[in-house]
Amino acid sequence: MKKIINKIQKVDAVLCIAWILAVVSAFFVHPDKDYLGYIDFRSLGILWGLMVIIQGIKENSVFDRIAGFLLSKVKKSWQLAAMLIFMCFFGSMLITNDVALITFVPFALMILRECDREDMIIPTVVLQTIAANLGSMLTPIGNPQNLYLYGISNISLGGFVLTMLPFCLVSAVVLLLLILIIPGQKKSLQKSSSSSITGRLGSKHQIIIYTVLFAIALSTVLRILPWYVFAIIVLFTVGIMDHKILFRADYTLLLTFVGFFIFVGNMGRIEVISSFLEKVLVGHEFPVSVALSQVTSNVPATLMLSGFTTDYRSLLIGVNVGGLGTLIASMASLISYKAYTGEYKEKSGKYLLVFTGVNVLFLVVLVAAYVLFR
Repeated sequence: MKKIINKIQKVDAVLCIAWILAVVSAFFVHPDKDYLGYIDFRSLGILWGLMVIIQGIKENSVFDRIAGFLLSKVKKSWQLAAMLIFMCFFGSMLITNDVALITFVPFALMILRECDREDMIIPTVVLQTIAANLGSMLTPIGNPQNLYLYGISNISLGGFVLTMLPFCLVSAVVLLLLILIIPGQKKSLQKSSSSSITGRLGSKHQIIIYTVLFAIALSTVLRILPWYVFAIIVLFTVGIMDHKILFRADYTLLLTFVGFFIFVGNMGRIEVISSFLEKVLVGHEFPVSVALSQVTSNVPATLMLSGFTTDYRSLLIGVNVGGLGTLIASMASLISYKAYTGEYKEKSGKYLLVFTGVNVLFLVVLVAAYVLFR
């Protein structure tokens, strides 16, 4: 019995919610051939391929070496904090907010301890988390909701970037200002900040192949190459080169997408509910998506709302800004929280207090920016 309970506890909560909603909705709209039309296979295929490619690059220590090189150039505490934070900000634009945090938050914990600057850990990790969530909003491949909305909206790449650029620039400026008030940021570092992260690169052959696959992924996102051709290339190339990587994609996230696709598709076929949701959402995409993200996180909010509006620009901004606020507004934020509390469990309350306060500050600033730029 304990084993069953432990397994249930390990199941992702959002995945469970998605499939509970899908199953309940199926009682009102019985499964039929139209169910297949609910699922955005293009988004799922590209997302899966990117997960595999980024995981392959990560396991060849490419990100470790990049981080080591950059951190070897810093001498002051504020420079170290800025480097750690903006690695997440810019890195998330290409490797997604989740991967940026999985990669760079452990570096921050290790390096700040090594430099005897544990007093900087909470503000630095909190700002790393915010930086990853806000840097990722600039590109279609920065996070799952962007990839999905870019695929269904037919917004051009230039239009996408220009839509999010003002919010990205405002975020960068506020991050810089907050870095300057981190406690003790003017002190010199006590030790070399790179001595613990000078590991060797993995297979150069694999790195070259993964780089080529990443370029192919970008061409697929830009609609130059069909998604299924890209998925087949990744499947066979990585399967032959290192098949274990294929099992390290986040299949929980992919299954969560499928569950929400079914739920949203069914809701769209129930006229009373569909009409109500459209009435509530149309013209209010930004505030509704920001508010819903606070309780469901921004990826499920995107999937649930996208079927009831055609104002994808406002929805895009809303779900990205909506990643600020509560700890679950962006599920990527849980990565940092778990990394920090895994080593400083007794200070989890302090972390949450700082995290919430700084997130609310950014949320207020970007909501004001939306009103100004609209």
